[in-house]
Amino acid sequence: MRTYAQRRGRGILAALCSTALALALAALPGTSQAAPATTTAASAAQGAPARPAPGPDPDPALPVHTLTRADAPLDNPLKGFARFYQPGADQNTGYPHALTWSYFGLSEVMKNSSNCASYDWTVLDNALNETASYGNQAALRFYIEYPGGSGSHPANAIPPCFAGHVANRTNAYWNTTSPDYDSAYLLDALKNFIAAFGARYDNDPRIGFIHMGLIGLWGEWHTWPYDTDTSGDSYPNYMPTDAHGAQIVQAYNSAFTHTKIEVRYPESAGGAADGLPAVGYHDDSFCYREGSPAAGVTLPVSMGGAGYSQLQKALDRGVENRWTTASMGGEVRPEIQPTAFDNWPGGSSDVDNMKACLELEHTTWKMNEGSASYDANNAKVGAAVRLMGYDLGVDRAYFQDTAQGTTKIGVRMTNNGVAPFYYPWTVSLGLKNASGTVVKTWTTPWDLRKVMPAKIRAFPDWGVGSDPTYLDYGYAQYFDTSVDLSAVASGSYQLVMKAKNPLENVSSAAKKLRFANATQNADGWLGLGSMTVGTSAGGSHSYEAEATANTLTGTAVRAGCAGCSGGSKVGYVGNGATLTFNGVDGGSGGTKTVTVQYTTAESRSATVRANTGTAKTVTFPPTGDWTTTATTTVTLDLAAGTGNTITIANSSGWAPDIDRITVT
Repeated sequence: MRTYAQRRGRGILAALCSTALALALAALPGTSQAAPATTTAASAAQGAPARPAPGPDPDPALPVHTLTRADAPLDNPLKGFARFYQPGADQNTGYPHALTWSYFGLSEVMKNSSNCASYDWTVLDNALNETASYGNQAALRFYIEYPGGSGSHPANAIPPCFAGHVANRTNAYWNTTSPDYDSAYLLDALKNFIAAFGARYDNDPRIGFIHMGLIGLWGEWHTWPYDTDTSGDSYPNYMPTDAHGAQIVQAYNSAFTHTKIEVRYPESAGGAADGLPAVGYHDDSFCYREGSPAAGVTLPVSMGGAGYSQLQKALDRGVENRWTTASMGGEVRPEIQPTAFDNWPGGSSDVDNMKACLELEHTTWKMNEGSASYDANNAKVGAAVRLMGYDLGVDRAYFQDTAQGTTKIGVRMTNNGVAPFYYPWTVSLGLKNASGTVVKTWTTPWDLRKVMPAKIRAFPDWGVGSDPTYLDYGYAQYFDTSVDLSAVASGSYQLVMKAKNPLENVSSAAKKLRFANATQNADGWLGLGSMTVGTSAGGSHSYEAEATANTLTGTAVRAGCAGCSGGSKVGYVGNGATLTFNGVDGGSGGTKTVTVQYTTAESRSATVRANTGTAKTVTFPPTGDWTTTATTTVTLDLAAGTGNTITIANSSGWAPDIDRITVT
């Protein structure tokens, strides 16, 4: 059975600066213990999760606008590193982050010595308000016993109302007082506290993640050495029975139906969370190797991990895919925080394979006080942080370049992270005027939680290939909605999109969710492209040649083009190959001017035909090279509505490369 003696520095670390980390760890009691040799009991691994449904296809009537990818910021909300809360301290120093971690003693809220149902939430509200003032969200845990205290919170947090009702025991190793966790009085009081906690704070925008806590040292669901392993020592067991522990897990699951909750171990309370998809796990020894011979305490046995490792326990209980519905938090093991990412993507010495740890656990966030000393320009740390949790981008936007009245707008989102975004934050569309002011917004029904990671790493235990094997998982997710432009003045605008952090309703400093795109603005609005709002009496509509709604035949092919609209064009049209624009809006019908934007290094010709009408031959003078564009026009008769097609062809020679057309 695992010993915890090597690593119990959590209570001290919360109050220490990173420069004192090594001294604190050196002072901790503990001895080495050999890791289990190679195996555990037969695994009940789930295996590779079924791929989610791909979602709808893009509307073929909408022109495509390609967006350029760029690195997302390091302090995107609800992911990455969490620093420890220190009252009055600047929370935005050190490596960029958007999470602040704190513990709270139960007695700081349950103060009334005669009434266990009386709660004073001041200590929590003060911390949450201070954290929000820095634009951050909190991750937190309540505890009852905390060796030495945190500096800001007490060592003994047994509520005074327990006196005379709950027996206490002494943990002589840590010099703490441990209440009887099997006491019916205690269990009722804890369940009532959890219900009140949830009633007040579930869905609070100031809180990102809650660790269940309450049980054991630091609320970490162990009382080492006074634990369930009584066969090899003389210490009695101070842990609650699995049945009683399960009551606490169930109470949290019932009380928090919005805010993400996590429990320490997959096997906590006998695996009480096995059937609770909303409960995540919290690995507070993340990616460490210990013992002799050294074994990992996160990665499974199949990857050199110990039999008690976090992911081996997840495999044993068949919950290794819990990340699809619940968050994976924890802490980078304190001993390795200064060097955890020095050998990214791998590890060295007591740092295990860091990229494998992140990918297989599907880590969203980790406490990491040592990140205070990281260089914000460290590419290795940056790669790890961007991989953690979600990494959302928009690769395509779908809309009419010129529109009026009611028009449809769509986007296609991708996720290059290891986990989904876990909250249903509201996504809005908007229009910015020439001065950058948002003059109109529309709320969409789009759900970011549907955008699953594009690839997942397979456990060797799944038997689907040698390590590393990556499996296709999430699809690029298409969303669209209709918006009403009737109240918008005619003119040119920038179409924008934003996923609103609810913390913005509380704090003007709230950190914005920003997409991995070059057109992402610091104000949270992502630029999707230019849109002209026209009037019912006129206007024009533009259509990109490379749009997926168009039909290409023969050798015609989409290709990149630096000088082209949207960065792409269609080439090798002609000699029998054709390009057909579908879904062209003819307005009320009649003769329309069609402007063809093209590239060609030599004079070429092509036929342009609307629907089944007569094809007109058009000459295209050279533009100088294959990336410089020019335009020429042709008049065509179009039918009313958006069911028109325009086909460009050349039966006996090559046509120019086509960038876009505009119909006026």
